[in-house]
Amino acid sequence: MSKGKLLVLSGPSGVGKGTVVAELQKIRDDICFSVSATTRAPRPGEEDGVSYFFVTKETFEQMIEQNELLEYAKFVDNYYGTPRAYVEQKLEEGMNVVLDIEVQGARNITREYPDAVSVYMIPPTYQELERRLRGRGTENEKQIQGRLKTAIQEAKAADFYRYIIVNNNLNEAVNELNAIITAEKSGYNDRKNILKEVFKL
Repeated sequence: MSKGKLLVLSGPSGVGKGTVVAELQKIRDDICFSVSATTRAPRPGEEDGVSYFFVTKETFEQMIEQNELLEYAKFVDNYYGTPRAYVEQKLEEGMNVVLDIEVQGARNITREYPDAVSVYMIPPTYQELERRLRGRGTENEKQIQGRLKTAIQEAKAADFYRYIIVNNNLNEAVNELNAIITAEKSGYNDRKNILKEVFKL
């Protein structure tokens, strides 16, 4: 069994990353989302170890000190981060682990894991992104304008990603992401053991 791939997925809020990965999971059984750790309280229906790893601020800061996180950030007085042990365990099990993170966190992870497969997802047009954000009905005008501004800033800094997917049609975006993972899993280093086995090298 070959080791899984670390998939670093970024893109503006509202572009549809979660939807694309959820659809991909219906056709591949080797894909999983990374479970983040957070210091915020669980919301109704959220399960520890499934939705998030819910920890105290003290525990989270110990995790930072002991280098137990791939990346972390602080939003509105709460920490969020990616536990290293969980990700590495899943990769060893052959699972392809998806990290849905912003550009700065993605840059840090690709420095530490040069083999990570980095994908930047974008909408077909700026106007379509604005339409999708408004269609969610979850944010006020100020928040929408803030997300659009962030989208432009992050797009300017996205020059280190290996792939770009334009999420215009859901099925096409799912197929592209599936093709990227399949190609990455078919590389020489991933399949050289099969080569040696077939030809008794």
